[in-house]
Amino acid sequence: MNFSIHPEAESEFYEAVSYLNEQAEGLGTDFAIEVFSTISRILNHPYAWQPLTEQIRRCLCKRFPYGLIYEIIDDDVNILAIMHLSREPDYWKTRLA
Repeated sequence: MNFSIHPEAESEFYEAVSYLNEQAEGLGTDFAIEVFSTISRILNHPYAWQPLTEQIRRCLCKRFPYGLIYEIIDDDVNILAIMHLSREPDYWKTRLA
């Protein structure tokens, strides 16, 4: 299975890494590792996580209060958002193709 990351989700990722590194040295790096681990879990079991719609799902990070919102199209996973769980829940819907 292949994956891509929406440009705005990529920006969210880098913003979170930067913010967390400001909070504590290495925390942003730990977050990045957790996000990549979450992507790996998604790719290994794309249908295992909570469905939000027929094609959209959310997989939660284990250590951080973030969720990855993704869609499955054929054999591709498109990461739409890397969102903090206290953020407005539907803000990412404008990113749907």
